[in-house]
Amino acid sequence: MVRRASVPVRRPDPPRVVWRKQMRERVLAEARALAGATGWDAVRVADLAERAQVSRPWIYKEFGDRAGIGAALVRRESEDFLIGVAAALDQHPDSVAAAVEAGVRHALAEAARNPFIHAVVTASRGGTDGLLPFLTARPEPVFTLAGQLLRAWLAERLPAWDEHRLEEAGDLVVRLTVSHILLPAADAQCTPERIARAVVAVLGAGVP
Repeated sequence: MVRRASVPVRRPDPPRVVWRKQMRERVLAEARALAGATGWDAVRVADLAERAQVSRPWIYKEFGDRAGIGAALVRRESEDFLIGVAAALDQHPDSVAAAVEAGVRHALAEAARNPFIHAVVTASRGGTDGLLPFLTARPEPVFTLAGQLLRAWLAERLPAWDEHRLEEAGDLVVRLTVSHILLPAADAQCTPERIARAVVAVLGAGVP
């Protein structure tokens, strides 16, 4: 008689944990809506508490402070954003240049049509939005998450390439793409192809 390996059963979260997750998501959803409508600088914890129907002390306990809400919001948006980028990359498994071009094109288009990202970028051009450092100056979450995605994708398709070269190429994609999101070129439709060419040049000869 062959014994089958037992599969651990994941127990459902206790009601208190479920409630906490729901309230956390509700606060972030309201923060996203307010930031998209009025800009992050106009978002107050009191307004979030009223809209999400939770207390201000609970928000401070969960997120630490207003900056903690901003960091959590940017991280969540980044994760959702990168799901689409990953899907665009995977549409071209046999061509690094085509994949990078598709990924960058998706990122630029999504940044233009996403109300939250659009609000952050638009406000940043006036030098007012407090969420911009989470998108640019701080390592988490955008650069780290995006860099990990690009390095993993490149490493899977270019297993013989030097690890440092792959890291350099991934970092180049992320930094150039973020730069063009913040300050689009006059001929923005050519940007994805240019970034793809730069990445291929960094990786060197023999890139498929």
